[in-house]
Amino acid sequence: MNFHTRKWIKPQDLNPNRSLFGGRLLEWIDEEAALYAIIQLENPRTVTKYISEIDFKASAREGDIVEIGLEPVKFGNASITLKCEVRNKMTRETIITIDKIVMVGLDENGNAKPHGKTEIEYVKNRLENP
Repeated sequence: MNFHTRKWIKPQDLNPNRSLFGGRLLEWIDEEAALYAIIQLENPRTVTKYISEIDFKASAREGDIVEIGLEPVKFGNASITLKCEVRNKMTRETIITIDKIVMVGLDENGNAKPHGKTEIEYVKNRLENP
């Protein structure tokens, strides 16, 4: 799994228990998945279609640093399916796992737009093979 983003837990990210608010973490995951999918599908109109069961295993406190990891699972006709893990860099604990996040690329009318992708592409490869 590639960990692309780190977040520093600040006071505004906390719940009344003074631990990381789950909704804030889900916001970060959704944004990270969208950015990843937009780059892979080369479509800025990529949206979240589905997020499977969410399993909180641990938490984070103010001052902790968390990492968000994503890994592609499969390409659909107009979609990419990812799995996610978030871990606390300070405690080395896994905070959350999500087995399935489906992101779909849309056309200008909001309909699923086929992308023709079958594997992950890296920017350096795109630059070498225009």
